[in-house]
Amino acid sequence: MIEATPRVTPDISVVVPVHDEEGAAGPLARDIAAAFAGRSYEMVFVDDASKDGTLAELRALMAELPALRVLSHGSNAGQSRAVRTGVLAARAPIVVTLDGDGQNPPADAPRLVDLLIASPPQVALVGGVRAKRQDSGAKRQASLWANRIRKRLLADDADDTGCGLKAFRRDVFLRLPYFDHLHRYLPALMIREGYENRYLDVDHRHRETGRSKYTNWGRLVASVSDLLGVMWLKSRSRRPGTVTEL
Repeated sequence: MIEATPRVTPDISVVVPVHDEEGAAGPLARDIAAAFAGRSYEMVFVDDASKDGTLAELRALMAELPALRVLSHGSNAGQSRAVRTGVLAARAPIVVTLDGDGQNPPADAPRLVDLLIASPPQVALVGGVRAKRQDSGAKRQASLWANRIRKRLLADDADDTGCGLKAFRRDVFLRLPYFDHLHRYLPALMIREGYENRYLDVDHRHRETGRSKYTNWGRLVASVSDLLGVMWLKSRSRRPGTVTEL
């Protein structure tokens, strides 16, 4: 009997949640391949029950891009669940996330990975900060105030948790409590677990295809309950100090 060739465990897993991103998903996958060329990586696209041609677009690229893996949700479950699905499936110890709309340039991702690798073990996350955000004025203002309020209430040291470009340690992420919109509170939850974060300025591009899945009002309504929930989680956290085995 011929045994299947075992997969080589990559050093980096790039996880991308997508929902109705036909026209953006394919170019983004190629940009990721170019950004990580010569490195040990895989990319895991998680299609969150798209109704357009996103899944077919990605499937057609699998022969061209051997590092591409495609997972598909049977029902729409949201961005945070898609990220978690991808992280659970990831084979590498370091995970990079990018938004599926193509606004996060993958060329910046290796810098976040390299900083995380060079950092001591207590640094669990390197987050991107959109230095020149290419969104509407209303969206930028809403994000500015949301970040200020969240940062004050959670003391999470992050100026831009809405940036989808992040690099983090997979094992630490999987220790975090899961809830919808988790991806916006990763810095606070990493600190809750006793870890540290680092940040780097990254570029930001105009959305070329599709439309945003979020509105300012929708984010506001969700953020109120999310903030209260994360504040409660922080208040119920107790750290054991150094753990030793006898």
